[in-house]
Amino acid sequence: MLLRHTKDEVMEREALTINPAKTCQPIGAMYAALGIHGCLPHSHGSQGCCSYHRSTLTRHYKEPVMAATSSFTEGASVFGGQANLVTAIDNIFTVYEPDIIAVHSTCLSETIGDDLQQIATKAKDDGKVPEGKYVIYAPTPSFVGSHVTGYGNMVQAMAEQFAVSTGETLDQVNIAAGWMEPSDMREIKRIAKEMEVTVRMFPDTSDVLDAPQTGKHVFYPKGGITIPELKSTGDSKFTVALGCFSGEPGGVALEKKCKVPFQTEDLPIGLRATDRCLMTLSKAAGVKIPQSITDERGRLLDVMTDMEQYFSGKKVALFGDPDHLIPLTEFLIDLNMKPVHIVSGTPGKRFEQRMKAILEDTVPEANVKNGPQADMFLLHQWIKNEPVDLLIGNTYGKYIARDEDIPFVRFGFPIVDRIGHSYFPSVGYMGGLRLVEKILGVLMDRQDRDAPEESFELVM
Repeated sequence: MLLRHTKDEVMEREALTINPAKTCQPIGAMYAALGIHGCLPHSHGSQGCCSYHRSTLTRHYKEPVMAATSSFTEGASVFGGQANLVTAIDNIFTVYEPDIIAVHSTCLSETIGDDLQQIATKAKDDGKVPEGKYVIYAPTPSFVGSHVTGYGNMVQAMAEQFAVSTGETLDQVNIAAGWMEPSDMREIKRIAKEMEVTVRMFPDTSDVLDAPQTGKHVFYPKGGITIPELKSTGDSKFTVALGCFSGEPGGVALEKKCKVPFQTEDLPIGLRATDRCLMTLSKAAGVKIPQSITDERGRLLDVMTDMEQYFSGKKVALFGDPDHLIPLTEFLIDLNMKPVHIVSGTPGKRFEQRMKAILEDTVPEANVKNGPQADMFLLHQWIKNEPVDLLIGNTYGKYIARDEDIPFVRFGFPIVDRIGHSYFPSVGYMGGLRLVEKILGVLMDRQDRDAPEESFELVM
């Protein structure tokens, strides 16, 4: 494989990214838009962009992902895509009958300067948007940020363009959901129900990208936050924003527009992040955490304690999205493991600041980098210089894992060569149990594989 030619000498790069640890903004916006019930995402750009984003989401979720495109040609590229988008809006409402179209931009439409707000307004003024239907929009140029920031931009658009404050405070709490799997969103709603808290989660891709097989095709699955629920977020008494990169933009927008107070928490991955998230939700809703949830925490603690000998001192390399890596790194430290190499392709100073705070007492020498040059090539070089016992990341890590003979746990986006991520949660205490089981499984498999005959144990 070509990766076997990776050099171990690390050189500073300013303009070159090799095998990036991210993808582009529009794919995140498309995924977020699918978390609104009856929504058809729309890619304002060429057909190729839309096809790539749809195919990646389809491969990750093993579900058909529907989206429309402005189908730019040379003419639109030179003279602007307004006519294409206005026509597309008319056609989409006529043919596919969504409740809402969520438009996101691409490199091309941003480069030529198309104004999505102006075009959406024109479409409405021209009668292309039927009564009771909606068009929202988010700028998502691919040449900056990542799929995570694209997701966050669409979450912000939902809050800014839908939330309404009537002056009446409802007994409900908003969850501005960062980038998670449908299974994770379902698990957070289950925990909230167990706590007897009414939540309005946006976006919500559960029952959209993990919909059951019924034998009948439904163009718009039953899941997703509804438009009335999305509007009501402006009357909620509090917002818990999950993830400072992908969820916080929604909380900030609601506070600015509707004066709904918010607090940002990490995605509840692992023990301490789940503790903080549930305490914030408990305080916001004015309820106690039930014994059933406390018991789940106790079971996670029990497994962590019983299996500590297998985790202790193991070196880990991990890569992925910042909102995932921050609580995951904290959880690995709680397992007495040593995260030594960490990269994220998403730019942002807050990532390195948080990582420094998490690692300074246990692994202060850890290599941490994010942004365009924090790529898979750099991660591979670091591993060559300091080998690790475990690699955690999306499917693209399998090449490094194979070349360097490292146990590998798939986590994050995209995962295109395994299933389970969209059905089994990684958040909450039960999600923590699943992560522990997956990590323990690959470590024990390696121990069995490498054990000499006299040390090949039945009971571990």
